[in-house]
Amino acid sequence: MDGVFSQELRLKNRDVDMYRRLRTSRLFELLQEAAIAHTEALGMGREKTLDRGLLWVVTLQRAEIARMPEYDEKIRVEGWPGETMHVLFPRYYRIVGEGGGELVRASALWMLVDEKSRRFVFPERFGIAIGGVETGRELPLPTAPAAMATDGEREFSVPYSYVDLNGHMNNTRYFDLAEDCVGAAAEGRELHAVATEYKAEARLGDRLFLRWGGDGDRFFLSGGAERPVFTISLEYRKKI
Repeated sequence: MDGVFSQELRLKNRDVDMYRRLRTSRLFELLQEAAIAHTEALGMGREKTLDRGLLWVVTLQRAEIARMPEYDEKIRVEGWPGETMHVLFPRYYRIVGEGGGELVRASALWMLVDEKSRRFVFPERFGIAIGGVETGRELPLPTAPAAMATDGEREFSVPYSYVDLNGHMNNTRYFDLAEDCVGAAAEGRELHAVATEYKAEARLGDRLFLRWGGDGDRFFLSGGAERPVFTISLEYRKKI
């Protein structure tokens, strides 16, 4: 499809969890990698952004999972941009199985921030423009996860291994953190839907106070210090 980026890959052991299903954090890594590769192909890569002190960051993400891909499965990751919204860059994604069935749909809102000030920038001032594509397969854009009552809590310090080239905790590592706190994934329950909001960044050594709770099939986790940093909602399929 014209304007849609596509890449195929076969899942390896590093991609999956103990149940041989694609890890949630790795799912969003694949989507992020597709977005970066497509942006490069559109001529808006590191020479236009990173090398000029501009960083791509995600503010909101969501995904709906019909079935999580499994170990040694061949999949196709698709991604395409929506129409730019002032300073926000919508992105849409699909993961398709080898037989052509749609396994995952996702959407995200990205923005550009100044590496030094950490404030958003107006893309047109830097000659950055990405045309939108409409396929009819777009998952609605993400919104902030609805809060829930919490009964679990702990402190967490951002380790070196969680920090990316932007100098903060990578957005995908929040899913590892959430699943370590919420026991549903470890029990083998299948993820059905996930949504995240990133309100601020967490840097190396930052201490976050985490709170989480659940009600049936849905769980909620938030983290922050002097100000809120992130929220995540995880919805699982009903137990059989």
